Amino acid sequence: MMRRGLRVLGTALVVCGVGALVWAVMVWRWQDPFTALYTKIQQHRLAGQYERLVAGYDAPRLQRASLTAARRTIAKEARRYRLATHPGQAIGRIVVPRLHLNMVLVDGTDEGSLEKGPGRDLRSYMPGEGRLVYIAGHRTTFLAPFSHIERLRGGDSVTLRMPYATFVYRIGRHRIVAADDLSVLRSPRHELLELQACHPRFFATHRYIAYALPVKVVPQDGPAYAIKAIARR
Repeated sequence: MMRRGLRVLGTALVVCGVGALVWAVMVWRWQDPFTALYTKIQQHRLAGQYERLVAGYDAPRLQRASLTAARRTIAKEARRYRLATHPGQAIGRIVVPRLHLNMVLVDGTDEGSLEKGPGRDLRSYMPGEGRLVYIAGHRTTFLAPFSHIERLRGGDSVTLRMPYATFVYRIGRHRIVAADDLSVLRSPRHELLELQACHPRFFATHRYIAYALPVKVVPQDGPAYAIKAIARR
């Protein structure tokens, strides 16, 4: 009887071990399916929220505005929008073809916000303000939007769609910093997009930062205009 019990226990332990191994490989190669389901539900809800926001948004009319006037108006609109938003709210959409990413962008990088999707750090600015736009995302859980951030290459595009305009950026470089290095949040005097994820995967000792500069702006109600190249930070 005791031997039978030991065999059953041994079999159970083997099954559990194999299951744990399969689970680890699955999460390593793809993502955690349970937290992914939660984020999918949240993204669906936020998508509806954002669509209603865009439908009722009174975007500035820039059809006849000069380039200087258009950029100034977009900057003012971006600031106004930033001051009116709150953590956890859907504020836009982020599209990164290289990462097969197309998700609703959330305001905030607190735990609750990042469980819903990629989030804008509240210490940074909105696209169009001409300063730092800092966006963080998970690598292994909650749909893992930045799971393979290291695959980004120079020239890859990142598009941020906001209610007042769409902004296109090009990846330039990357670097890895310590998790407590707050210098990455220091804004330059020009627009700069930073995408951030924990590094290496499954650990939070460092941060992987991908840098991108703006190349084009498409106002919600006005012609598109290009952004002149600026020196790297």
